[in-house]
Parts: sequence; structure tokens; C-alpha cells
Amino acid sequence: MRDKTIHLQFQYQGYCSTPNLWVGNTVYGLEQFNLPCSRTSKFNGVIADKLRLGKLVERFVSHDLKQHPEISNLVEGLQIQKDKITIGELDALFLFKKQPIHLEIVYKFYLYDPLLGDNELYNWIGPNRKDSLIKKLDKLKNKQLPLLFNSNTKHYLNRFNINANHFDQRVLFRAQLFLPYQGDKNIFNLINPECVQGFYIKMKDLDVFKTSKFYIPSKLDWLLEVSAHVNWLTYSKFKAEIINLITNKTSPLCWVKHPNGIIKKIFIVWWT
Repeated sequence: MRDKTIHLQFQYQGYCSTPNLWVGNTVYGLEQFNLPCSRTSKFNGVIADKLRLGKLVERFVSHDLKQHPEISNLVEGLQIQKDKITIGELDALFLFKKQPIHLEIVYKFYLYDPLLGDNELYNWIGPNRKDSLIKKLDKLKNKQLPLLFNSNTKHYLNRFNINANHFDQRVLFRAQLFLPYQGDKNIFNLINPECVQGFYIKMKDLDVFKTSKFYIPSKLDWLLEVSAHVNWLTYSKFKAEIINLITNKTSPLCWVKHPNGIIKKIFIVWWT
């Protein structure tokens, strides 16, 4: 149990080290909520087994919200139903300095594909090309945030004696970004460059790192900051382990340790 608690703390620290994807309301007019998060803070929440990464992040955000001295009356994961069918969920409602806030929480991993368009917002995609930044922004703007004003939400808000029109709406959108290997680094106008964590490379080009060592973290450990204290794989063993992932069109996040000791996060992608 102690080892599990320590590992959870490392995951929390990795989450804390992830910056907001943009500053203020420079993207889609969506205003970021600046929630303090300290790597030295001790996470003491209870986490269910087999929790998805997104839900784990929500627990971390919950912890930070509860620690904030100016936040009160926190309600989380409020499911909105119509005819006993859930039509959506409000991630968090609370008072911040007595102002009602509706907060939507997002944590993503995006890779930059320069071939997708001229607008940088359209060029960020998920590792397996199943989602994208622009789709998530559209969903936030046109579905998740408007749920607060849905007629089916009104009676939930009546419990708190708060009118939907009194809420300020915010997002907490954090992300780890990855650029093409040896690609252009000067691509940011709207996106926070501090979110860049590494690069991605296609399997057939991986031989450039044949003198390096590798580590394949579990999905929840994608949150972790890199560390030298893991069980490193040789290039040949690493390649043998990920070949099935690539064959099944899954792009794994890995760590690469260069001969000079420098460690980077990388995605090995099947689609380029």
C-alpha cells in the first residue's frame, strides 16, 4: 500500500508539472482557470482501481480545489439527466471569492501534424488520430459549457439557489505536446510552448536511437515526469515489445535515454 501511495504521489506531481495549454482566453474565447498546484503538496485522495487517466486527473483537480482557501461549496461530477437518461456532466461547480464558477476539466496528449492545415489549432491531434484539439474545443464551446443552461439542469441548480446566468464559466485545460522529430520548433502563436514534452517518430526511423535505452510506461504513468530509476530496455527488446502495438495501430508513449544520459518522452507512431 505504501508503494502504491508513493507512486500515486509521483503521478500527482507529474500532473502538477503540466502547464495550461494557453493563457487567459486567447483560444476560442475559453477562459483558463488558474488553479495553484504544488509538486510539494501531498495528495491524500482515495483512488479506485482501474481508473482511466482522465478520471485520475479529475481527482487531482478535486484535491487542488479543496485545498484552495478561496473556494467553497464545491460540487463535482454533477450528472444531468433527462427521462432518467444522462445527457451530460458538469465537472465542477463552486464559489470562488463568492463568485459562482462552472469549471470543465481537460487533460490531453497532442502531436503536431503540420500537414493538417495552416491554423495551428487544427494541427494538434491525438496519438492515434482519433481525436484532435479543434474537436475538443468545439465540444467544450458547443456542448459541455452550454449544458449549464440546459432546461434539464435548472432544477439541479435550484438546490443551490443559484441561477445559471450568475455563473462564470472556465476551463482547466492542461496538455502534453509532442513535435515531429527534427521538425520545426517555431510554431506557436496561441499555444503555450511550455507544454512541449518531447517528440514523435515513426517506427521505421527508430534506428537513429539504436544505441539508446527505452522504457514503456503504463497509460496512467504517462503523467509521470521522466526518471532514470526505471527498468530500461535495450533497443532490440524495446522494438520487440512495441511491434504489436504499432501493428494494431496504437501509438505508445515511451521514454528514451540517450547515451549521454538525457531522457526524453517520445511517441512511436504508426501513421506517418
